[in-house]
Amino acid sequence: MVSVYERVKGFAGHRWVVFVCAMWDMSFAGTSYMFGSISPVIKSSMGYNQKQVAFLSVAKDLGDNVGLLAGKISQASPIWGLILVGIFQNVVGYGLVGLIVTHRFPSSPLWLLCILIFVGQNGSTYYNTAALVSCVQSFPESRGPVVGILKGFVGLSGAIWTQIIAMIKLPDQASLIFIIAVGPAMVSCTFMFIIRPVESYRQSRASDGSGFMFIYSICLLLAAYLTGVLLLENMIDLDQSTITLLAVILVILILLPIIVPILLVFFSGPQNPDQEALLEPPMVAEETKSKHVLGLGETSTSTNKVIAKHVENEKASSELEVLPLSEGPRDIFQFQARLWQGLTKALKKIKRKNGPHRGEDFTLSEAMAKADFWIMFFSVVMGAGSGLTIINNMGQICQSLGDDNVNVYVSVISISNFLGRVGGGYFSEVIVRNLGYPRLIALAVIQVLMSLGLSYYVLGLVGQVYVVAIVMGFGYGAHWSIVLAAASELFGLKNFGTLYNFLTMASPAGSLFLSGFVASTIYDYYAEEQAKHRVPYVNGNSDLLHCEGNICFSVTFAILALVCILAASLSLITVHRTKRFYAQLYGESRT
Repeated sequence: MVSVYERVKGFAGHRWVVFVCAMWDMSFAGTSYMFGSISPVIKSSMGYNQKQVAFLSVAKDLGDNVGLLAGKISQASPIWGLILVGIFQNVVGYGLVGLIVTHRFPSSPLWLLCILIFVGQNGSTYYNTAALVSCVQSFPESRGPVVGILKGFVGLSGAIWTQIIAMIKLPDQASLIFIIAVGPAMVSCTFMFIIRPVESYRQSRASDGSGFMFIYSICLLLAAYLTGVLLLENMIDLDQSTITLLAVILVILILLPIIVPILLVFFSGPQNPDQEALLEPPMVAEETKSKHVLGLGETSTSTNKVIAKHVENEKASSELEVLPLSEGPRDIFQFQARLWQGLTKALKKIKRKNGPHRGEDFTLSEAMAKADFWIMFFSVVMGAGSGLTIINNMGQICQSLGDDNVNVYVSVISISNFLGRVGGGYFSEVIVRNLGYPRLIALAVIQVLMSLGLSYYVLGLVGQVYVVAIVMGFGYGAHWSIVLAAASELFGLKNFGTLYNFLTMASPAGSLFLSGFVASTIYDYYAEEQAKHRVPYVNGNSDLLHCEGNICFSVTFAILALVCILAASLSLITVHRTKRFYAQLYGESRT
């Protein structure tokens, strides 16, 4: 009979507790989606034009996507140290931005503000790395669901923050910057010593599948609830008590996943060793079997000795297979060994010269020598870059149309981004598993839908901002679930972390050009044209450079629509090039 104390102790170190705490941490870590809410106050307080705000958004995007340093630190530091670095950067970066914007610090140049936003937003890469590394190592047999759920909660965090901020009722919009600086840091500090790898396979149970399905249901319930709340807030003028009640219900829904580890620890009976061995990976099952052979009371040290001896025997047997037989002339066997070594070296040289083939493990340099990698990269530059341009300029888009519900649209983007990550991955998985078509055909379809959504805004039809927020949020999120899965199939898993970090650079690279030059230049041009008709007009006075009307972004949206069509064309080129590879990869599973 297991005592209550032992169950509580086991609960504190259970891998499902680590996973749930990582989900809660990710629920508040996606502050990059809040830039559309803070950019108008930064612009008005600092007297910036749209191009200067675009540079700030690019700095934010770079900070949110450049996680190479976080990856390196995770290899040499415990998880709590990684989270601590993220907390420091988050608080210092955005804290100083808030002090400068509220004029509590002297006015600073644009380049310094870009650096501070980069540093502050880069803190989220440490939170993400800590959560993903811990949970993937704790659930090595369920990496897909773990990564998808964690990334989904990052996508929902913008909408979650919007509801909590509405409950708090901030005195001014500038206070939101301080919330972004302190809020995620406080949540991460709470779980700093809980989120860590729990490498204990014996915690694996057949109920893990049910646990993931329950959490998937919570994710969809959260998305539906937030959508309903947004529609209610947009149609009805709610009082503060109702808003507080809605936020409390949201917090309860976020806390519901803790039910899974509670049921597994406190309400599930112990399994016998035979059932447990069936649920464990072969290596651990072998270790368990060795324990039973040795008898009860054997220590872990003796078990390790058995495993070490087993490995040593295997190594010895493999060496015996390559050693020549004692019979026969010795020089003949020496000649055969030299000939075999020469052939092996020659094959290695040929392989290094030609590089690995699709589906094999590529290094970053080897992948960069392949046309498939660059075609896919530039497709993401154009597709995800267009989505990120809309996300970063949502505040100015609403302002130009006289719509003050920017927080609502930020929440819509956040929810659709989550659905895009989940739905895009599911859609592409159906295509490759059931049809045997290349995964990127799903990306091409989504990029065409993004182009249609942008064209809807150009036409100035009813609900244009809602349509753009939904379509572009969904499309931007789907890019990451589809492209990363395709990269793992085409270029292998061995160096996937390096390839992933390089591919994430495509999004800010596209935003740098499309937002930093195209969108901002067109906006400022029409703002100056409108300012000339106002009295008084002072040439170069940025305080008057506010564009009004659909024209402010309609030209930009038309350009982005063409860019998304070009991105879809690049995706289809990759589909054509990899069609035979996917037919071979998934052909057997369909038959």
